[in-house]
Amino acid sequence: MTLLFSSPLEHLSPSTMIALLAVAVVLVLATSAAADTPHAKVRAVPFDQVTLEDDFWAPRVERNAEVTLPHEIRMCEETGRLKNFAVAADLEEGEHEGLYFNDSDVYKVIEGAAYAYQTTRDPEIKAEMDRIIDLIAAAQEEDGYLNTHYQLKEPENKWTNLPVMHELYCAGHLFEAAVAHYNATGERKLLDVATKFADLIDSRYGDEEGKEYGVPGHEEIELALVKLAEATGEERYLDLAQYFVDAKGQSGQDYYQDQLPVREHETIHGHAVRGMYLYAGVADLVMRTGDEELAEAVRLVWDDAVDRKMYVTGGVGPSAHNEGFTTPYDLPNDTAYAETCASIGMVLWGSRMLELFGEAEYADTVERVLYNGFLSGWSLSGDRFFYVNPLESQGHHHRQPWFGCACCPPNVLRLIAQIGGCFYGVSDDALWVHLYGSNTATTEVAGQAISITQRTDYPWDGEVRITLTPAQNGAEFALKLRVPWWCEEASCSVNGQSVAVDPGEDGYLSIERAWSEGDEVTLGLAMPVRKIQAHPAVKSNRGRIALARGPVVYCLEGVDNEADVLKVFLPRTAGLTPDERPELLEGIVALTGEAMVSTDTFVGDALYRNAPQPEQVEITAIPYHVWDNREPGGMIVWLPEAAGLIEPDLTPTPADEATVSASYVHANIHAVNDRLMPESSSEGGGKNFDWWDHKGTTEWIAYEWDQPVTVSGVEVYWFDDTGTGGCKVPASWHVEYLDDGEWRQVGGSPNYGVALDQFNRALFDEVTTTGLRLVVELQEDWSAGICEWRVLTP
Repeated sequence: MTLLFSSPLEHLSPSTMIALLAVAVVLVLATSAAADTPHAKVRAVPFDQVTLEDDFWAPRVERNAEVTLPHEIRMCEETGRLKNFAVAADLEEGEHEGLYFNDSDVYKVIEGAAYAYQTTRDPEIKAEMDRIIDLIAAAQEEDGYLNTHYQLKEPENKWTNLPVMHELYCAGHLFEAAVAHYNATGERKLLDVATKFADLIDSRYGDEEGKEYGVPGHEEIELALVKLAEATGEERYLDLAQYFVDAKGQSGQDYYQDQLPVREHETIHGHAVRGMYLYAGVADLVMRTGDEELAEAVRLVWDDAVDRKMYVTGGVGPSAHNEGFTTPYDLPNDTAYAETCASIGMVLWGSRMLELFGEAEYADTVERVLYNGFLSGWSLSGDRFFYVNPLESQGHHHRQPWFGCACCPPNVLRLIAQIGGCFYGVSDDALWVHLYGSNTATTEVAGQAISITQRTDYPWDGEVRITLTPAQNGAEFALKLRVPWWCEEASCSVNGQSVAVDPGEDGYLSIERAWSEGDEVTLGLAMPVRKIQAHPAVKSNRGRIALARGPVVYCLEGVDNEADVLKVFLPRTAGLTPDERPELLEGIVALTGEAMVSTDTFVGDALYRNAPQPEQVEITAIPYHVWDNREPGGMIVWLPEAAGLIEPDLTPTPADEATVSASYVHANIHAVNDRLMPESSSEGGGKNFDWWDHKGTTEWIAYEWDQPVTVSGVEVYWFDDTGTGGCKVPASWHVEYLDDGEWRQVGGSPNYGVALDQFNRALFDEVTTTGLRLVVELQEDWSAGICEWRVLTP
């Protein structure tokens, strides 16, 4: 696919270009009257009015259209997602394939494709959209209903389980896709499908007589209905969005933010992505209604999420258990969930909060997420994705081309395609610059068409040159420049004349003057290497620091460092130097310097021993968002400041070098031989392996070696989360070894213990083998798991 990033206006004179742009802006404003947001402080400049011209975002937008989009269409084909629509339309024979919300992935792909088409006009993208939309339209039932899971698998159960089954969630993504396609093409085919389905939903749910109560378990339809109302001018859709928000609070279930009426929400709970989508929709409504109670609620919840529950990377939702939030300051690093979709949700919510309140803190958060916790979810190749984004890894966590639950890849697609829409905003008398990067944008301020150009090497360099070209010289308005939270020293000049950097309460430096063609503003944002501390209540980061420069958070990755990065500590006095690496990872600024590495390893069973001396080592830190794009290896964001904070390894055993396999894997299989001492048998959150949700079955886990090893025992530290989960110690277990391709039970009289909070040692007759396995009988109605499994030599 060919991208058309050059503009047909680029060869015209500035005055001619501005005259044409003035006409274009008037037409855009005339067609978007229904999108009026009278209670917003700022209105975003749409992404298709911003041409990215930098070395950071522009290549990524191009790769998104040329690599990510066709890859995801192919994945939807291979996994049966598209076929589901063909089967529902009686165009093919078959049954529903995949999860009950797989339709939503197709809709998100269409949405991302529409955004890509809107800026490229690539006919191949258009042809693919047409093909898929034909399938979607053909699958719709006469009354407007459209959900292939229910149509093909359980048609008698439509609308019977809104909290769980995602009917309204899928509908919401259909609506978003339809609006995006309509805006990009002017064609109504998918929009008509969406409005027909929306009319069916509106006829069923609401406060009016003859309608019934219902709220979605996975929010999304709220913000989507707002978009649909804007595209069609149908106020009913806005009213329905308001209903779904106001109807919250009846089940008491905080997993999908239904614990209280939204107007009473003060803190964030439950599933992270659901929360992001809900509160983005609430902000959308407040911008249109001015509802002060909802405005206060959404601000309080935002403050709780950002000030007490957000990772330094901008990731949110630490827990795999609920894919979401737990308690304030619970931010573990190695077991961080921080779903990519949740980061995308933070950008969607934060962008709306920025429009609603016009305060730099929201742009600061959007920037933090974009350059760190979001972008880490997408590979440099464009076709691999993280679902989960930990801040520490032993080298076993890698991006995947797709997932069974594949919500993240198409979410990445649709956000990257519209990233230009995050850069600017306008109000009646001001042009707001939220993000920095080389680009050219057009908009209207104070009745005048304006062209603004940025030239900068951001995020690697803090110097930003901005050129303004109004349609008529002498245009009076304010240019508002965000001074990022991380910048402690900033400078500014207009046409070479120094301007005092004194941001207002909104966090923006406001330059008010009459602007003329060619006026140039130079903003300087100092970018020293920063060492970040966490709040002392963040237990996992006590005595640790994170490295950052500008908006970018850094990490140590094994491939760049000779030392084990999980054993490195960095005294606070250590100096680090920015190091431009144009050849590395598509061009980055690395950080280099000296640190220390712990040599602390427990050998033997001595109760006390002399503490070993650490060694000095050269380190290289890279941006967190590009880790795991090369050879596998360890990774760490939060570095200890002293050797005593590094957990010593357990005594080395042959298990360390083994390849691990199991009869079934739910949780992290590599946890069993990570040489980390468990705190207790209930230690989960990714620090254990388990067979959930297999119950009462016979299972196994095996170590295998390339060369024979001689062994005489094992030690097993069982996982047991009774009271919070479904795992108990097993009913029984035994050890087998591999003998000429056959598994045989070991000899002797091993004591197969199942004690909690300790290693259970089982000694057996010495064997030389290339394989050892535990065969485990699970208790009836219970699963089981292992925190650590060690192998003993004679």
